[in-house]
Amino acid sequence: MAQAHPELIHPVILCGGSGTRLWPASRESMPKQFTPLVNAESSTFQDTARRVLDPAVFGRPTVISNSEARFIVAEQLLQAGVSADIVLEPERRDSAAAVAVAALHAAGRDPQAVVLILAADHVIGDTPAFVAAAAAAAIGARAGRIMTLGIEPTGPATAYGYIRRGARLDGVPGAYAVERFVEKPDRDGAERLITDGALWNSGYFLFRADVMLAELEARAPEILHATRAALDAAQVDLDFLRLDAASFSRAPKTSIDYAVMECTERAGVLPVSFPWSDVGTWDAVWEVLPRDASGNAVRGRVETIDTRGSLIHSEGELLTTVVGLDDVVVVATPDAVLVTSKARSGQVKDLVTQLRDKAYPEADAHRRMYRPWGWYQRIDIGERFQVKRIMVTPGGRLSLQKHYHRAEHWVVVRGTAEVTVDERVVLVHENEAVYLPIGSMHRLTNPGKIALELIEVQVGSYTGEDDIIRVEDIYGR
Repeated sequence: MAQAHPELIHPVILCGGSGTRLWPASRESMPKQFTPLVNAESSTFQDTARRVLDPAVFGRPTVISNSEARFIVAEQLLQAGVSADIVLEPERRDSAAAVAVAALHAAGRDPQAVVLILAADHVIGDTPAFVAAAAAAAIGARAGRIMTLGIEPTGPATAYGYIRRGARLDGVPGAYAVERFVEKPDRDGAERLITDGALWNSGYFLFRADVMLAELEARAPEILHATRAALDAAQVDLDFLRLDAASFSRAPKTSIDYAVMECTERAGVLPVSFPWSDVGTWDAVWEVLPRDASGNAVRGRVETIDTRGSLIHSEGELLTTVVGLDDVVVVATPDAVLVTSKARSGQVKDLVTQLRDKAYPEADAHRRMYRPWGWYQRIDIGERFQVKRIMVTPGGRLSLQKHYHRAEHWVVVRGTAEVTVDERVVLVHENEAVYLPIGSMHRLTNPGKIALELIEVQVGSYTGEDDIIRVEDIYGR
């Protein structure tokens, strides 16, 4: 790990959310922070990581993620050209536990390190303004305040919490003490708050590690003690630091707002006015996307007639058409379609709960599922068979495994496959096939320099993912 520099800000990116309100593009298997919903070329997680790269202001980033997303995090950081420490949570315990881990991790290098907590799924329209704001708020953090960035409201939003500012802070230009944090209001309440000069609560926090640890010790000791034990017993796994599961599970599940910010006397706020959104709903996505003359924001293969003020998002080769509708959201993915009014797009979260209750696999799983070695995508499924397209990155290796209920046929369409079948190892080239009998021990490796693509045909009485018996796996699954 890089040594701490006393003047640098140490960014910590929290990316453990599931983003259910942006279903079906965002699902548990690929949450919104890893999906190119706003920028077609990168995810909000990648944009966030790039936002804190200025070496004159920021130290080496730390990413705190759930264990299931670890390889997505690593791959997207690699694509973005960002090097970071990656700390894995065994389970979701909300933001207070994550902030405690961030403070402890930073304090291990420098007890007075200034930590910046960032969400991985926010959109900021002016990176230089953000960097300048972080540097300005760090002045207050170094003086012992727990600073937050308060967004100057652009309207009476009911989806955000608010911050009432108190007296100006001495020695911190432009900053104020926090008088009170306010929960998400109704529209009348939001209008009154704006009239009184309240700010949106962005969820960005800057603090000295020792200050946050002292506040946690005083106000949420169970969280601090559990996370300290989890970090003390953490294990290095490949490029990741895995927190101890038993210790971490003892941390009460609550937000940093409830645990510390709403009761500390150290809270300060710096008003900022750069473009910002937490893109929590499809309506919010529409707000930040470019729009045509009719006010429509479109992505993918889309055609409209007499449609205004709408968001139409179409993935893959699917052609999505809308006629005669205003202020709607239409999201089409290869296996699910969502149609809702913009005004009620926040209820998508309730829809996902309903889908889970009825055991729809589409509630959480995409048709294309990412793995540390690449991805697979279901092409067809029926009684006693399933067909998948598989891509393995150069050097990627699937686990050594067997199945009790199905045989498999692999046909290579691009690249070269090294296939282990029991005691035999063979190279399979383009337009060649190999057969894997039921019960055979097998493994697939890409030994080449280009991506390996193949078609897998499964035949048997059961083709579920839980009929995979892993014997050896280089990824520790």
